[in-house]
Amino acid sequence: MNDQEILAALNDIFRDVLDDDDIRITENSSAADYDSWDSLANVNLIVAAEMRFGVRFRTSEVEGLRNVGELIALIKKQLLAKG
Repeated sequence: MNDQEILAALNDIFRDVLDDDDIRITENSSAADYDSWDSLANVNLIVAAEMRFGVRFRTSEVEGLRNVGELIALIKKQLLAKG
């Protein structure tokens, strides 16, 4: 799965979790860009991403994420480790 495929899947997740069909995230998108992306939404986004991609993140892995691009990189890392 490449970056653009992961980004497209994440965009669907963000639209659902943040309840906004007009969202168009990019690799540079961060919580500061969306009023509805608060700490609870962040947890829901991470859980939804884990479920969608069939991976599990450690708390230490997600605590330091600064933007969607870093989340994409983490998902790719987990998918590669999974085989």
